[in-house]
Amino acid sequence: MCAKIKEKIDASVEGKLKALYQLQLIDSKIDRLRTIRGELPLEVSDLEDTVAGLETRVVNLEEELAELENQLNEKKQAIKDFQSNIKKYESQQNKVRNNREYDAITKEIEFQNLEIQLAEKRIKEAKAALIIKTELLEKSREEFEERQKDLKIKKSELDEIIAETEKDEKQLLIDSETASSGIEDRLLNAYKRIRANTRNGLAVVAVERDACGGCFNKIPPQRQLDIRTNKKLIVCEHCGRVLVDGMLIPDTGVEAQ
Repeated sequence: MCAKIKEKIDASVEGKLKALYQLQLIDSKIDRLRTIRGELPLEVSDLEDTVAGLETRVVNLEEELAELENQLNEKKQAIKDFQSNIKKYESQQNKVRNNREYDAITKEIEFQNLEIQLAEKRIKEAKAALIIKTELLEKSREEFEERQKDLKIKKSELDEIIAETEKDEKQLLIDSETASSGIEDRLLNAYKRIRANTRNGLAVVAVERDACGGCFNKIPPQRQLDIRTNKKLIVCEHCGRVLVDGMLIPDTGVEAQ
């Protein structure tokens, strides 16, 4: 009776190891497909942000230039109004009846002249700002167009790679989900945690040349024997990866990364 129970437990452990190893082989295939894309998705995303930022800059500069043009026109018109006022006041000077009226009109003329000088100063400042912002706008437009071209090229490259790998990746994702569904939550969570903490995404590795297939540290002979029996779940004491016998799933045609 005890022997039969022990056999069921052993078979269950071997089944868990097979399920974990099979999931790892599938996920490693997915990782390789995504590696083919390299940094393209990030490059495309960065370029999209850059293009959006440049587009906003161009729009803002165009609005600022339009505002400066309005200011220029307003100041030019204001100068005409001040000059018209001066002529009116000069005409009134010839008709004054006393010195007080003459002095008051003279002060108004002086005030109008000061306003003209101030308007001319603002026009000069606006023209200088127009030159600077026009140059900046031209450069921004050129950069915007260049980055748009770069984005188009990168998107084309990414779309081509995705088209080549999308079908395989979709099927592998389905396979990964199916394989995951057969693994108890505790083991699956541990698998995901280990996988997330490794650079190559390997959580389950086979013993290769008497060493861990993940960190390549040597494994003692007795521990290798325990691994080959598939009777218990064993992790590498150096890297924490789950260790399995390389022949647990023979002739898969797939190698872990």
